[in-house]
Amino acid sequence: MRQIRHAPKAPTRAQPLAAGERIDAHRHDDHQIVYAGSGVLAVTTDAGTWFAPGTRALWVPAGTAHAHRAYGHLDLHLVGLPADDNPLGLDAPTVLSVSPLLRELILAYTRAPQDTSPERARLLAVLRDQLRASPQQPMRLPTPVDPRLAAVCALVHANPADQRTLAALGARSGTGERTLSRLFRREFGMTFPQWRTQSRLYHALRLLADDTPVTTVAHRCGWSSASAFIDVFRRAYGYTPGRHQRRAQGSDADATPTADNHGAPSAS
Repeated sequence: MRQIRHAPKAPTRAQPLAAGERIDAHRHDDHQIVYAGSGVLAVTTDAGTWFAPGTRALWVPAGTAHAHRAYGHLDLHLVGLPADDNPLGLDAPTVLSVSPLLRELILAYTRAPQDTSPERARLLAVLRDQLRASPQQPMRLPTPVDPRLAAVCALVHANPADQRTLAALGARSGTGERTLSRLFRREFGMTFPQWRTQSRLYHALRLLADDTPVTTVAHRCGWSSASAFIDVFRRAYGYTPGRHQRRAQGSDADATPTADNHGAPSAS
């Protein structure tokens, strides 16, 4: 990352971000919790990109240079914590599951950042307790270091629907399948199929944030059918793509998951 802005104190506040809007690379001396109440948030560091829909939050450790990008309209909520206050004990960016209670705590805590009342201090204490109980989610696209791996990753990112095997992609980039398999495990800690699923889900979240119909998203991102896409999406995020779109529009924050309309985004 170039031209990294230094903002010593991580702010606590709520702010909207329009679709496509960015916050350029910066770092804080504090830790920060970043939660998008709607849309999809992508946070990029030198190590990769972490992405979170409205049921996830991002933990950004103190000193981490990072940039934000909004996919769809975001109701962004930021919670800053001093560098010596790390309830999660994490030293790397991490995606966290957000329970309904944690969501309400984040929303309440960011409404009045200037409030110094005892009630607000108690609110933060409960928020920290809920953070400790939040499961971590593997929702990251790591940045490849080896140029041979980077070449294959670039091919997949350029066309998520590409069905070529790792051997075929390696032939295109001049690297053998066995070497690439070893690089995926060494650098990313996952197999090529696991990484490609993560990449496809990332692209799917971006398309869904733009209100692209579910069936169209499935085909553009390489799934053989809308039902196959819905199954993978539900296992990854706990709800269907149609419900995700309703959440992104702010119309389905507490609804029970329902079947998707495969031909178009579900209406509220």
